Amino acid sequence: MVKQEEIRDYINSIPPAPITLKNVLVQLSLGELSKAASIAADDHALKLYLQNIVNKPIFGFKNDIKDIGQIFGVLGLVQAEQIVYNYMVSLLAPKKWELFDLNEKSFCDIQDSLSIHWKKILESKDISDKEIFSAISLLPASIIVCEALFKAKQEEVLLLRSVKEIDYSTILLRLSDMDLFDLCKEIAKAWEMPETISRLVVASSGYSIEDDAHILDLSKWMHLLFFYQLSQPICGEAGLNDFLDFNIDYVEDIYEDFQSLIMEDS
Repeated sequence: MVKQEEIRDYINSIPPAPITLKNVLVQLSLGELSKAASIAADDHALKLYLQNIVNKPIFGFKNDIKDIGQIFGVLGLVQAEQIVYNYMVSLLAPKKWELFDLNEKSFCDIQDSLSIHWKKILESKDISDKEIFSAISLLPASIIVCEALFKAKQEEVLLLRSVKEIDYSTILLRLSDMDLFDLCKEIAKAWEMPETISRLVVASSGYSIEDDAHILDLSKWMHLLFFYQLSQPICGEAGLNDFLDFNIDYVEDIYEDFQSLIMEDS
């Protein structure tokens, strides 16, 4: 059994973001897109990450974009901050995944897919809140924390998987008395995100009580997006599809709208 205090200690012990990355996020939070781009240009790793990300087919830009100022310009303030959060999460990812069948590319592909679809959902609702955009980074971050927890109990986890064929979600609950959404909540606290973000990700489990109509509505879309993403082959092969118990009753009123919106990407 892993005590919840141990999990919180682990999350809080994660190395802080490099100073350059912090400065970029500060400028983005202030709405200073050009200043953020100027700072990012001095960080070779961040610059390369941004160039690789925006020139992926999923982003839909016809020509390769190399200049950081142009990259931030075409992304815009909200999406630029979202991608910088993704970069911060990628720095925390293990160099070698041991429990989940992932690597650097597949993990980044999951991040990209979540970000693009979440952006589309929020734009369809005319929502431009940067914190809400960044909330989608919490799921990949929680997967990293889960990998670390399982790695520390690797022998026990593998035994449960091989002998009793218990899914990862049940194992996580047995080890920590927390689910993936509880991990998201703890990470949101550590990142000092607003309480509304914690409530949003917890409600997106589909089994939490939430009275705020705005948060409730967004949580339904997030629940569907998580299910959609975790159902993709890349996540199924990695074992990540264990982590979400799809609640069709919870999202029935928006299910067709979600399908229509997602199919626009196909």
